Amino acid sequence: MKVIHESQVPEKSVPGRFLRWIVEPEHGLASDDCACCIMRVEKGSTVQPAHSHPDCEELIYFIKGEGHVFVDGLITPVKEGSAVLFEKDSIHMVRNSGNEEMKVACFFSAATNLSKYQFYENVDFDGGKPI
Repeated sequence: MKVIHESQVPEKSVPGRFLRWIVEPEHGLASDDCACCIMRVEKGSTVQPAHSHPDCEELIYFIKGEGHVFVDGLITPVKEGSAVLFEKDSIHMVRNSGNEEMKVACFFSAATNLSKYQFYENVDFDGGKPI
């Protein structure tokens, strides 16, 4: 058994967010079947660019904060305690529209990392339809 605290994992700054990959072989726990990162999104920021995961599903759980998710052109409000499943190939983004930093746990099955993301530079959060 191995136990790790998120503070032991280096934080990576990527557009619109900060990530700590706590379940991945390089800096965190190693798994063949899943990956997990803790994501911080500053107030007013949007995860960019829109992206999908061709080889896995992603489940995100909102630990702190509130905002909106964009999934395949639809925008839905989320808050602390919300969970969202991004199916394989769904194009998605997260926006922090609340008054504090957002913190989200992101779980991937199968294991993945940023090098396996597919990016969509031409997809804009504001082009989505609220539901």
